[in-house]
Amino acid sequence: MKQQPIGVFDSGYGGLTILKAFIDTLPQYDYLYLGDNARSPYGPRSFETVYRYTLQCVKWLFAQNCPLVILACNTASAKALRTIQQVDLPLINPQNRVLGVIRPTTEKMGALTATKEVGILATAGTVLSGSYLIETEKFYPDVKVYQEACPMWVPLVENNEYESSGADYFVEKNVNNLLAKGEHIDTVLLACTHYPLLKNKIKKYLPPEVNLLSQGEIVANSLVDYFKRHPEMESRCSKQGVVKFYTTDSTGDFDDHAATFFGKSIHSEHVSIE
Repeated sequence: MKQQPIGVFDSGYGGLTILKAFIDTLPQYDYLYLGDNARSPYGPRSFETVYRYTLQCVKWLFAQNCPLVILACNTASAKALRTIQQVDLPLINPQNRVLGVIRPTTEKMGALTATKEVGILATAGTVLSGSYLIETEKFYPDVKVYQEACPMWVPLVENNEYESSGADYFVEKNVNNLLAKGEHIDTVLLACTHYPLLKNKIKKYLPPEVNLLSQGEIVANSLVDYFKRHPEMESRCSKQGVVKFYTTDSTGDFDDHAATFFGKSIHSEHVSIE
């Protein structure tokens, strides 16, 4: 069977932090990144809309011959992944696979906590989906999960204000809100791919003994494990170290923002998704 690139999808730029971790951990593979910037943010949108948009993008990545697609987006993973896996994939291509970011990070979070109290900092959409509550209950039923929606964090990052003093106000407010919900929280997950850019500020307002987790390295290590368990999929993924970037919006705007998340300049191509 012909080898092909790994598809990485996000509603915008944040998934580039996941892609960067993939490349750092598994540099030999080819990757195709798609950002649906024309329709982002996904966070405030309904389940049906997020599902429809995500499915369209997954189908586009399949059409580019990606046998494996990673939803590097918490909102898409929360609102669309299960339906795509259970309903759509068997009809589209039962040999392909679609994976998300919630399960591997939940497993890591549950394994780390000693107090059995964990915190989630996320978008409103991810919080409302209850996905982290569901996954934690499934694997760690004795762990209590506290959630805090942080609606201002993504705009702060995307408007390059994440290092400003104004960002401190919102970060401190949301972190304090979270800590007030559970006095024994010892592990906090940044459940949005934009949030690692605020990590230094978040650490300022967390007790030093609290574990602060971002998803990139966790999801990358999970992919390593997935390939060990599924050599039939690993053998289908091409290995020339080629990375391509696509966006549904302005390529100039995407390229300008991408360096902030990816760590270096890139060149993207425009694509229309319907």
